[in-house]
Order: sequence, then C-alpha cells, then structure tokens
Amino acid sequence: MDPVRTCVGCRARASRSALLRVIVTDSRLVVDELGSMPGRGAWVHPVRTCVELALQRRAFVRALRVSGPLDTQTLEERLNSYGNQVNGSK
Repeated sequence: MDPVRTCVGCRARASRSALLRVIVTDSRLVVDELGSMPGRGAWVHPVRTCVELALQRRAFVRALRVSGPLDTQTLEERLNSYGNQVNGSK
C-alpha cells in the first residue's frame, strides 16, 4: 500500500509515487528525486498546470514555511525534462 499525499497545486489526493516531492534549498525549489532529502517537503503532480496553480496560490511558500520569493527555475527545468521523457522526445 502506497502512502497518500495531497498535491499543493490542485489539492487532489494521490499516491506518493504519482507526485513529485519538492524542497527548498537556498531559496530555490528543488525536486527531491528519491524522496529522502532532509527538510520539509511539498508534493505536486508532475504537470505544468498543478505547478502553475501552486505558484499562483503561493502554496509552495505556505507548505514549505519559508518567506520571500522562491527561484522556480530548477523545478521548471525538471518539468520540461519530465514532459520530454513521457512524450518520448529528446
């Protein structure tokens, strides 16, 4: 049985394996590939709509309990590469 988490973007519940864990390091959002990095984490579906909703609602800031703006470049690069792997393109 896989643990259930809530996506900070769409607020839907899903299994842990269907979501990406995101942590903050030096004011940057970083995807925790193995789910074992230290610190507070937020869970989001690996789709652009959920990430955009989370950013729009400032859900990452709230879930990760940080203040100030966050650099989302690393997260967006990861989403772009994830989309390419799913679609089969390079």
